[in-house]
Amino acid sequence: MGSTAGPLGRLRRLVTAAIALLAAASLVTACGSGEDGSGGGGGSGAAHAKGVDDGTKVTMWTRAATRPQSEALVKAYNASHQNKIELTVIPTDDYQAKVGAAAGSRDLPDLFASDVVFVPNYTSSALFADITERLDALPFAKHLAQSHIKAGTYDGRKYVVPHTLDLSVLFYNKELYRRAQLDPEKPPTSLREWDRQARAVDALGSGVNGTFFGGNCGGCGVFTWWPSIWAAGEDVLNKDGTEAQLSSDTAKKVYATYRNWVRDDIVAPGARDETGTTWTGVFPQGKVGVMPMPSTTLGLMPKDLDLGVAPIPGPDGGRSTFVGGDAIGISATSKSADQAWNFLAWSLGDKAQVDVVAANKDVVARTDLASNKHSKADPRLVTINQLVAHGRTPYALKFGQTFNDPNGPWLTLMRDAVFGDEGGLDKDNEAVSASLAD
Repeated sequence: MGSTAGPLGRLRRLVTAAIALLAAASLVTACGSGEDGSGGGGGSGAAHAKGVDDGTKVTMWTRAATRPQSEALVKAYNASHQNKIELTVIPTDDYQAKVGAAAGSRDLPDLFASDVVFVPNYTSSALFADITERLDALPFAKHLAQSHIKAGTYDGRKYVVPHTLDLSVLFYNKELYRRAQLDPEKPPTSLREWDRQARAVDALGSGVNGTFFGGNCGGCGVFTWWPSIWAAGEDVLNKDGTEAQLSSDTAKKVYATYRNWVRDDIVAPGARDETGTTWTGVFPQGKVGVMPMPSTTLGLMPKDLDLGVAPIPGPDGGRSTFVGGDAIGISATSKSADQAWNFLAWSLGDKAQVDVVAANKDVVARTDLASNKHSKADPRLVTINQLVAHGRTPYALKFGQTFNDPNGPWLTLMRDAVFGDEGGLDKDNEAVSASLAD
């Protein structure tokens, strides 16, 4: 999901300084080349398609939130290649400032990943190398998670590939469904059905609740509420990410559903104050019927919890998901772009995606590998993997300050929509648009 890190003011100052230094020093830009001729657009023939594996040390940064996936890929690559990836894992809350400072001091690593919602900040600042031709030459390019590719496309050029994927999906407790006389093999396919099923489970009483959500967590809201709007075929932002469309009739239907759950006490205790820190710890206790969660929590669920997974529906049907996670690219200043690309191309190949990513029950970055030898053993994984093709990743340069900042306008809109003045949604939407355009 999108990061819940603090305000982006510090990041913007660092990146602004970085851009000035990059320009002053005539560093590599999106279409340039490194001092050894192996810059972002460089390479030809085999090197262009697969990169170079010649024993080079390649530096790479990721944030702590993706440590397990990143370490697994690096370990497998290093064990099978002459090149060696030197991975540095940076605390998630420090990551953006670290990247900005490194760009300003010409000290970026060869590869660096980013929460996908912040990728536009880096592409627009020319911190990634252009990999358009390399990426398009991959035989499976059209099967890559397009939401991540689009988030990393700037002025028609491509700068990143998917690194890790985290999707928003519905989790439902099959045992509670049986007790409530609901079919455990028929999860909700619309918000109306979700409402009916949550209320049926809630009626069991004895500490059982219908649903739960993070009511004081902006990141939780975009991750789990927006898919219901997308499922209805509508957008939440304009194409440039400078204007909000979060007070539409469809959006109001979504908010009303949550508001009515709060009013009728269908929600587990604590939703009003939940900032996201304990949000995913409620469902595993086995007392909640159905709620949206990150797909990455599937592997963390208790072994004895009989649960199902389903797409997040819209008011009248449809399906969608917020495709979060991290994207990764080659830094514009890398002198080992061909070697760095060798790792990226390998990480997206069949062996890495199936034997590393899928084997660890993570979401594969390719739709053509949604069903594989590992996911076939758990139909829930197939459901999650197939959702990638129906998902979206919103694009906005001011995403963090608008949607993740606890003092941002989106959280005000969220809380007004379910706990406060629902009549002020149009004004709240204008405040979100003002923040995006600021």
